[in-house]
Amino acid sequence: MIKYFKDWNLYEKLWLFIFAGVNVYLFFAFQDTIVGLLASLTGMFCVILTAKGKISNYYFGIINVLLYAYIALQNKYYGEVILNVAYFFPMSIIGIYYWIKHKDKKNPGTVCVKKITRNEFLLWILISIVGTLDYGLFLKSIGGTLPFLDASSTILSITGMILVVRRATAQWPLWIIEDILEVGMWIYIFITTRENISMVIMWSAYLTNAIYGYYNWKKLEKIQNGK
Repeated sequence: MIKYFKDWNLYEKLWLFIFAGVNVYLFFAFQDTIVGLLASLTGMFCVILTAKGKISNYYFGIINVLLYAYIALQNKYYGEVILNVAYFFPMSIIGIYYWIKHKDKKNPGTVCVKKITRNEFLLWILISIVGTLDYGLFLKSIGGTLPFLDASSTILSITGMILVVRRATAQWPLWIIEDILEVGMWIYIFITTRENISMVIMWSAYLTNAIYGYYNWKKLEKIQNGK
């Protein structure tokens, strides 16, 4: 276990310790579900390992998406259910393949990150806006909770995951926006039901991690390009 955390810096260790600790405390304080706790903890490992560019993030991610889909189903966030089961799960398998194929030869456990053009990034933003409007109307028609907010987080997750698999640093601004939306969605559920506090903590942790992930991937770009 000590060896596993050997290349973690102080911020990464504190981030995981603080958010995991808060999550466990609130799990007992609000008598949350064990599924919610496990989903939150595996999700935290997944995103911090992604921010570090570690291929092992996908193994925690696969567990997380299945547990999270179950929780979302209970709360009628149908967009989240479809996203995790039909998209995140298979994309995680694909991601493992591509990240191993493009791993950093000097550090085999880390992926080689890359930069996409501004025009390509703007294209993904446009696709996200159009997709959100269309998907929001669909979710509204089947009685989903906060359909357009649910749709926006879903579509941003889809485009973000594509950029993750492509190893693009541009994924992180999308995750920052998506995480802000998710925090709002689960705060709404907690206020109305007094349940799933673990999901609020998980997405809050994701948000801070996304900011760090953008910083760290920019640093990895410079290191891997020899700058």
